Amino acid sequence: MKEYLLLFRGGDSGEMQQSPEQQQQHMQKWMAWMGALTEEGKFGGAQPLKPDGRVITGSQKVVTDGPFMEGKEMVGGYLLCKADTYDEAVAIAKGCPILEFDNGMVEVREVHELKM
Repeated sequence: MKEYLLLFRGGDSGEMQQSPEQQQQHMQKWMAWMGALTEEGKFGGAQPLKPDGRVITGSQKVVTDGPFMEGKEMVGGYLLCKADTYDEAVAIAKGCPILEFDNGMVEVREVHELKM
């Protein structure tokens, strides 16, 4: 099996407008989705990311606060999964609860294995 990184973008504005009960139900969907992947042996780890950070740029290694971009473009978290093909990884990503929100996006990237 290959490893794929699912990057989660957007989804926050819809979540902010939810009641605490709706937020809890949404979180339960995340836990159920990740639990099912774990049972299938396809879950490799996941974490949400805080919105602030630092960006290091170029050969001068200039450090700035950031990243600053539109909320829908900001990476809010990630999940590492195992799948045999890109199509299978995309099918896994389609189950992601962030897609319940119109501005929710999942980027699927295959992890390139380095040969040492």
